[in-house]
Amino acid sequence: MDAPSADRLSNAALFDGMTLEARELMANLGQEVEYDRGATVFEHDSVGDFLYVVLEGRIRISRELSGLGEEVLAVLDRGAVFGEMAMLDASPRSATARADQPCRLLAFDKTAFEDLMLMRQDVALEVLWNLVRILSGRLRDTNDKLAMLGAAAKF
Repeated sequence: MDAPSADRLSNAALFDGMTLEARELMANLGQEVEYDRGATVFEHDSVGDFLYVVLEGRIRISRELSGLGEEVLAVLDRGAVFGEMAMLDASPRSATARADQPCRLLAFDKTAFEDLMLMRQDVALEVLWNLVRILSGRLRDTNDKLAMLGAAAKF
């Protein structure tokens, strides 16, 4: 499949505020992939070698809890980014990602991503700032959830 146009990527958090040139470079770096409903994009504890942007559909991020079943951590819609921790460290995947409905994703290979970041430090700065904002937002959401759980545990 062809790479999506840079204009279509402007609504994704990873590309927020980026120049058209930077979005074009990123669009050309990514590869579109499709998943049917229920298909696994990656498994918990697997090697993290791709970052993904949801172009269409919805992705469910979850963990299996022993004796309890699946715990859904997040449901991600169009424009959301996931698998980003794979770009930042060498640790295994922290959760499982599955297509909650038929999906079209833009996948970024870690090696190609790192090569672009080394060759185009201006683009790297834009992408990394956006990743910092995304991760900061997720950490705030987690803090809020933990505070609610702590309050509920007191009753």
